[in-house]
Amino acid sequence: MIVAFSVSPLGVGEDVGEYVADAVRVVRESGLPNRTDAMFTSIEGEWDEVMDVVKRAVAAVEARAGRVSLVLKADIRPGVTDGLTSKVETVERHLAAGRED
Repeated sequence: MIVAFSVSPLGVGEDVGEYVADAVRVVRESGLPNRTDAMFTSIEGEWDEVMDVVKRAVAAVEARAGRVSLVLKADIRPGVTDGLTSKVETVERHLAAGRED
């Protein structure tokens, strides 16, 4: 499964990068395949291990902020691995094919 999530503290002002970095650090230390962009962090693995990482990432932000917002989207496809990379490669392949016409 792939989970894309965004965790952000509420009530701490506009500059939340330091708090978000705490959450991303948890994800990166998990050892699971992951990718972070401007809006979401995506992580890939089995249900229990991915949800545990998300829970710990939220807890890392919650430890410094009394209120936390979590947005989560999941692609649940049992038996699929390396979806984090292969889904993007598929889109890029189609984009490249479109330029050749």
